[in-house]
Amino acid sequence: MAYLLIVDDDEDFARAAGIALASAGHEVRHELHAADAMKAIEERGPDLVILDVMFPEDCAAGFETARRIAQEYTGLKSFPILMVTAVNTRFPLGFSTRDIDEEWLPVSDFLEKPVDLELLREKVASLLAQAAKARDDGGDG
Repeated sequence: MAYLLIVDDDEDFARAAGIALASAGHEVRHELHAADAMKAIEERGPDLVILDVMFPEDCAAGFETARRIAQEYTGLKSFPILMVTAVNTRFPLGFSTRDIDEEWLPVSDFLEKPVDLELLREKVASLLAQAAKARDDGGDG
């Protein structure tokens, strides 16, 4: 179906998410460090990225990675980013879809950790369908 890149330092979550998404027919790659996300994307452009916010080296690395992806991969090369985070649990900041912004937080959607794997599959399917529709609509003009 689709090629998905999971960027998350939590190996248990990434493994479980990878299994759940592979069972839905997707091919999944996992990177442990936000710094490795861009290299992985350059090696093979994903159809969707699942990106954590907090990493041991930088508690906001996911935000910066999302901005870098949005700056470097636009137009036909763009793909949805599903941000998964426990930031609201660890720091009661109240991040949600209302914070999505093309410049500050250019992601497609959020999921709170701990993530329900069925909900993850549903979100991924929905975002992939939206991306396909946007490509199709863009190709008509």
